[in-house]
Amino acid sequence: MIKLIALVPLFPLIGFLINGFFGKKLSKGVSGMIACVSILASFIVSVIVFVELQGMEQKSQVVNLFSWISSGTLQIPFEFLLDPLSSLFLLIITGIGFLIHVYSIGYMHDDEGFSRFFTYLNLFVFFMLLLVLGNNYLIMFVGWEGVGLCSYLLIGFWFKTTQYNNAARKAFVINRIGDLGFLLGIILIFVTFGSVSFDVFGKAGTVETSTITTIALLLFIGAMGKSAQVPLYTWLPDAMAGPTPVSALIHAATMVTAGIYMVVRSNVFYSISDVASEVVAVVGIITALFAATIGLLQNDIKKILAYSTVSQLGLMFLGLGVGAYGSSVFHVTTHAFFKALLFLGAGSVIHAMGGEQDIRKMGGLKGHIKITFITMLLGTIAISGIPPFSGFFSKDEILAHTYEHSKILWFLGMVTSMLTAFYMFRMLFLTFFGKFRGSPYQEHHLHESPKTMTIPLVVLAILSVLGGVLGLPEFWGMPNWMHHNLESVILRPDPSILHHDTEWMLMGLAVASALAVIFFAHRMYRVYNVLPAEREDRLKAWQRVIYKKYYIDELFEKVIRKPLDMISEIFHKFIDVAMIDGIVNGVGSVVKGIGSGVRQLQQGNIGFYVIGMVVGVFVILLFTFIIK
Repeated sequence: MIKLIALVPLFPLIGFLINGFFGKKLSKGVSGMIACVSILASFIVSVIVFVELQGMEQKSQVVNLFSWISSGTLQIPFEFLLDPLSSLFLLIITGIGFLIHVYSIGYMHDDEGFSRFFTYLNLFVFFMLLLVLGNNYLIMFVGWEGVGLCSYLLIGFWFKTTQYNNAARKAFVINRIGDLGFLLGIILIFVTFGSVSFDVFGKAGTVETSTITTIALLLFIGAMGKSAQVPLYTWLPDAMAGPTPVSALIHAATMVTAGIYMVVRSNVFYSISDVASEVVAVVGIITALFAATIGLLQNDIKKILAYSTVSQLGLMFLGLGVGAYGSSVFHVTTHAFFKALLFLGAGSVIHAMGGEQDIRKMGGLKGHIKITFITMLLGTIAISGIPPFSGFFSKDEILAHTYEHSKILWFLGMVTSMLTAFYMFRMLFLTFFGKFRGSPYQEHHLHESPKTMTIPLVVLAILSVLGGVLGLPEFWGMPNWMHHNLESVILRPDPSILHHDTEWMLMGLAVASALAVIFFAHRMYRVYNVLPAEREDRLKAWQRVIYKKYYIDELFEKVIRKPLDMISEIFHKFIDVAMIDGIVNGVGSVVKGIGSGVRQLQQGNIGFYVIGMVVGVFVILLFTFIIK
């Protein structure tokens, strides 16, 4: 059954081809059904191979499909690697992907680009599956670039709006910066080991640590771009321009975790290089805290969730940096549950509000869209780290390992978690409680979303509540399935040397701090009914700085984009136009002038031609005589 693994990416590819070539001729129902069935088929096969792998002694299975690149000593087969890490990601991608495909049928029902949307969505799933299944860095890179392309297409899905096109282009360009680092890392791996297969991990211990550090840092640059880490994070909030299902699938649950997957897959390099691991941890906590502060004063419901995603990704990288690879993968899993839920819930809110995304114009929605409210409440509790919800267990693991590594990083992680709980409940209170602040027309048309949208919400809510069982703390006397499952993949399994009393203390502090800030948010937005300022000029100076996202975009505009534009203009004027065009056009003018002169000899007079022949023969004879 393991050999069926090739069917997992094949089904979405078939769905892409059918909708891509015949989508316009198919009804919306048929087009959506084809897209959903293709992902469901992939999920079923993924479950089958996952269950079979769990029962095998050899947890790493390689399926060689065909010889891909053969040039001299360079031999790169096209083969898939099925192990505990890739099989888990298969379930996340296809399982969450299927639910979001079903949700999209209701959300995109009235869109004129319905079939085109599902074409792009199927293509994305194909490339994402290719990314996690490849048994070498080159296949991973193909999938890496493929999901980047699909992200660009889906962010700019409504391409008639210039703002959305700009957001898509921004995401594409910033990711190219990270991808360059990833590509250089792959090249250095080939130069060092003579191969790009994951077999090189076994040779990493024989190479100088400085080389391993360089490889690890280059790979991490790629992860920074794809997983939106400082300073390559600014594209992700703008990516919310795409349809909400895209935000849930690509920019929350799957693609943005590709950087996490790549670092975990390359954990051997980071386990050898303490410098690279420390860089990963520091960048992760800076990103987590920085994005969390920005989320405090955002008013666009999708932008709040976007900065929350950036912050949570930062916590995952913090876990990777301190060596808690299993804990980070655990948080990837639970985050996929509750963040997909929150984004889809936000989409249901936007659907009910007729496209409105500003929480200042909402309020009192819990009585109108009860299913959406209850599921979003459960998702908000989960991301805030309240037991026994899934987010508590995964986030607590990362913080516990961080405490063991560095008390300073742990404290900053705790502050990040507190801020997360605050701005998430701020969003919840302003959206669902109090009086409705929108227009009478919006209030009259408030309605719950169709079942194609609410059923995925319910399923994801259940997973958000129960997902913690995948990684229950071992000191509770229960096996931690997540850690045991990944033991064969990770060079150095997650350390666990904290005393049980310390672990209980850390848990208590995490829960108490989260409950305290939730209570504070409740007092602020429910008891005192504080509302966000309607206009920017009413904000205090420090609030304006946070609201404007610390002016990072403006800084990039002045420090990077405008100088590059100016240099490009100078090069265009003096190098391209004056020099290159001058030489090319000058040569052309000379040739044209000579041609114009010689053309005068063609007069049509036979006598003139005879004289010309005689003169020519005389010149040839004279030249021959002189040479002799």
